[in-house]
Amino acid sequence: MRDTWWSTHYKKSNGYFGCETTRDAGQVTGVNTWVYFEFKLLPKNMKYYWTKLNVFTRWVEATKQTFILLFDPNPSILETVPASLRGFNSALLGDPYWPYPILLDTAANLQEAAVWLIRDQVRDIEKVVPKPGTVPNPDYRRLHDIARHAIHVCESLDVAVQTIESVQMHYLKYTGSKPQHNDPAFDQDLRAQLEFYRGFIANLRHRSTSNEKRLQNEIQLAFNTVAQHNAGTSVEIGRAAQIDSSAMKTIAFVTLIFLPPTFISSIFSMSFFQAGDNNGWGLSSKFWLYWVFAIPTTIATVLIWRYWHKLFPTAGYKHTNHDEDLPTALEVVEPKLTV
Repeated sequence: MRDTWWSTHYKKSNGYFGCETTRDAGQVTGVNTWVYFEFKLLPKNMKYYWTKLNVFTRWVEATKQTFILLFDPNPSILETVPASLRGFNSALLGDPYWPYPILLDTAANLQEAAVWLIRDQVRDIEKVVPKPGTVPNPDYRRLHDIARHAIHVCESLDVAVQTIESVQMHYLKYTGSKPQHNDPAFDQDLRAQLEFYRGFIANLRHRSTSNEKRLQNEIQLAFNTVAQHNAGTSVEIGRAAQIDSSAMKTIAFVTLIFLPPTFISSIFSMSFFQAGDNNGWGLSSKFWLYWVFAIPTTIATVLIWRYWHKLFPTAGYKHTNHDEDLPTALEVVEPKLTV
C-alpha cells in the first residue's frame, strides 16, 4: 500500500480508483487496487449523514488469494459485503478484479437509497397545498437545505460513474496485457457487470436531476405564492388609501365651506370695529395696520412653502454626482493600448 494513500487530501476526496502491479525481479507478484465512494443520506428528520465505501484489495499471483480491507465501514456495509463475498465462486479468484461487482452492487444500493430519500423529501413538499385564503408561510430554510443535499447527491453520482469508468479502463488494460490469465467467459461477464453498474448509477443521476428540478419548481412556486399574496395585500392597502383620500377630501370640502364665514367673522370681531346700540357701526382709523401686516405675512408664508424644499433639500433626496469620480471608458482602455 502506497504511503500517499494515507495522505490528508486523499481522505478528503469525494471518490477515486487506483491500482498498481507489484513485481519482484521483474516477475508479477500481485495486484493492488483501491476504490473510494461517498454517499449522503437524508432521512425524514433532516439529520443527514455521510457514509463511505473505502476498500483496498491485495491479490497475490502465486496463491490466487485476495485480501480485502474495509476502512471505517458502517454497520450495513460491514454486514452485506462480507456476506456477499462468502458466496462467490472460488474458481474465479484468479482475477484481481473479481470483488468489484460485489463492491459496486453495494455502492449502487447506497446511491439508490440516497436518491430516493431526496425524492421522498421533495414529494412531501409537493403534497402540501395551502388552503385558499390562508397566508402562505413556506419554510425556505428547509427548501434550500434539501436543495443543498440534492446537489451533493448529484455530485456523488457523477463521481461514482467516473470511478466505475476508471475501473473499466484499468480492467481492460489488465486483461489486454494478460490475455490468457483467466477464463474468457469470466472476463466477458465481469466487463458486462461493470458496465451494468455504470449504467445503473448513470440512470440514477437522471433521477437525481429530476429531483433537483422538481425541488426548484417548488421553491419557485413558494416565492410566487408569497409574491402573489403580497401583491393582494398591496392592493388592499391601496384601496384603504383611496378610502382615506376620499375622507380627507370630504374634510377639506367641509373646511372650505366654513373657512370664508370664519374669516369674515374673525375680521369683524377685531377691535378695529365697534358696534353700539346708539352709534351704529364704527371703523377705526388704524384698520390699515391689519392689511399692512396680514398681506406681506400671507405672501411670505406662501413663498416659503413653495420654495422650502428647494432651499433646504432633505438628506434622502440630496443629489450626489458619483459619475464625476468614475473614470471614463477611454481613461481605462487608453493605458492598456499604450503598453
